[in-house]
Amino acid sequence: MRNMANKNWYWMQWVLAALVLVALPYMFSSGAALTMMCLMGFATIFALSYNMLLGQTGILSFGHAVYYGMGGFVTAHALNLIGGGKLPIPLPVVPLVGGLAGLTCALIFGWVSTKRAGTAFSMISLGIGELVAACSLILRSFFGGEGGVSTSRTSTLNLFGINFGPQIQVYYLIAAWCLVCIAAMYLFTRTPLGRMCNAVRDNPERTEFVGYNTQMVRFIAFCASGFFAGVAGGLSAIHYEIVTSSVIGAGPSGYVLLMTYIGGVGFFIGPIIGAVLMTFLQISLSDYTGAWMLYVGLMFVMVVMFAPGGFAGLLLMHKPMVAQGTLGKVLPAYGLALLPVLMVTVGGVLMVETCYHLLVKAAEGTAMSVLGLHYDAKSPQAWAGILGLLCFGALALRKVAPRVGEAFNEALQQALLKGSK
Repeated sequence: MRNMANKNWYWMQWVLAALVLVALPYMFSSGAALTMMCLMGFATIFALSYNMLLGQTGILSFGHAVYYGMGGFVTAHALNLIGGGKLPIPLPVVPLVGGLAGLTCALIFGWVSTKRAGTAFSMISLGIGELVAACSLILRSFFGGEGGVSTSRTSTLNLFGINFGPQIQVYYLIAAWCLVCIAAMYLFTRTPLGRMCNAVRDNPERTEFVGYNTQMVRFIAFCASGFFAGVAGGLSAIHYEIVTSSVIGAGPSGYVLLMTYIGGVGFFIGPIIGAVLMTFLQISLSDYTGAWMLYVGLMFVMVVMFAPGGFAGLLLMHKPMVAQGTLGKVLPAYGLALLPVLMVTVGGVLMVETCYHLLVKAAEGTAMSVLGLHYDAKSPQAWAGILGLLCFGALALRKVAPRVGEAFNEALQQALLKGSK
């Protein structure tokens, strides 16, 4: 009976996820919201494909954007062939072309790079990434040079009168592929091969002792990751209708690493959280400040130092307390720490924005406005207030941190005791 209930809940989760994806355009119907959700869709696939390497198999790649970018370029060329009447494929199937392109590149480069693990693999992946990035500016017939390859998604075969011109139609296409890819990658984690990837990550020597070829396990995981990265690149090409050499460089490879790690390496839901959060911050913060990348970098450093499990790890730490009803015992301690956290956050934002204004926008004068506060960037009083917020907030946070830790441990122990009965 319990197994039946778990199985029903498993299928209900996927049905609920599908219903949420269908309902989102009705809740957020603006063009900007639809665009943001589209970006979140293929960023989620990209981040999950990277987590198949880093989180599941334990191999750190610095060139994962190669497979994302190659999927985008091949998809763009495929769309041009379809528009010219040379390739009769409907648009909903086209992302599969990008996936096959990513898989082909993973087969070629993965056979070389997965012969080594650890630091050697990371350096090989970095070299391959830079090699392909350099070729993107040399092989102009395929990569289109600095201008990239332009295409049109509306010139493909129409199905039931849908030409994928309106943004909402593109959203549902990306959402459908996103749900299918998430389900496929989750099922991969439940297979014996997925379990062997975890074994290679945790103890490669013991994996070899029981008769498994660790290089072959890494190679298969690498190919699967390249396929899904290619699908994400294909969806990106469909959305933007242009692919440039910038999608292959070190920037996107580092960006997907940030998404995965901030969301939570080792947790399947972690890259999803990271992709949604990073896409939201990129679009929302870039409209308000030119220093948005600095905030992302600071957030990454804070996660590495204080929350190695990422945001997913922080959330899942509270799962036993929620299940056993002891979460309320730690909430007062969290409330006590809220004011110091706000003081440090506001002080940090004011510090960053003031320094950015003085260093980058000095020609505009010293008068500035941040978070509704109007002040002079060179005023001693303003700097005293900023430093005061940072110092007092840090001291208060350091003082309440032990109390928060004690309350958390007590609530967690009570939850575990209740669960064991």
